[in-house]
Amino acid sequence: MPYADVNGQRIYFEDTGGDGPAVILAHGYMMDADMFGPQVAALGGRYRLITWDERGFGRTEYDGEPFTYWDSADDCLGLLDHLGIDRAVVGGMSQGGFISLRVALRAPERVRALILLDTQAGVEDPEVVPLYDGMRDQWLELGPVDELTGALAGLIISDPEISEPWIEKWRARPSDAMIQPYTTLMTRDDVTDRLGEITCPALVVHGTEDVSISMDKAERLAAGLSGSSGVVAVPGAHAANLTHPDAVNAAIVSFLESLPD
Repeated sequence: MPYADVNGQRIYFEDTGGDGPAVILAHGYMMDADMFGPQVAALGGRYRLITWDERGFGRTEYDGEPFTYWDSADDCLGLLDHLGIDRAVVGGMSQGGFISLRVALRAPERVRALILLDTQAGVEDPEVVPLYDGMRDQWLELGPVDELTGALAGLIISDPEISEPWIEKWRARPSDAMIQPYTTLMTRDDVTDRLGEITCPALVVHGTEDVSISMDKAERLAAGLSGSSGVVAVPGAHAANLTHPDAVNAAIVSFLESLPD
């Protein structure tokens, strides 16, 4: 299995290889690189598509220490170094978008363009924090019981048929494995005021039924990025790239084809 030793972590990744332009995608919270299967199938023949498991998720061997999304951005850059890639299209879904924005702020010379799927630049609304904290506490106390996994799947995927394999993954993980990743998610900094520093081309795609991150936040993100032409609205909820891949893939392909050499 392909691993890269980066910043004290052993990062699991998959790489389609080839001579095409490099695109690296980061997954959402509670997900892993497998969520980009539809994108690998659609783009892997033309582009060098890299997907990876972030700290605290999937097959990556994480040291268990506290981390921020700036650390995860450094992991992304370190993985690109490991693969010998100087410059790439950097993207991600939700949490992966949080990381991608920080990659662009940390090392703009390394980012050819951004792909931002169902994400935002800000932080969680204060009114939802108690709800999420309650879900965390119940998860730690009771484990991934049906009520909790169903609620989480509803927030992220909203498609029972597609949700079931992910629920099985969640049930297989130790309950306390989500503590630090959850803390990272909920204590992230707001980078909205720094969006003007990002000047590369940017694609912002958002599901019209996303209840985890509302459309107005995607619109605010797109408005703050000079390289964005606005939000591309697609069918689906939070993980629209997984549940409605045709619409998302069409937007990604059109964007990538428009990029200058």
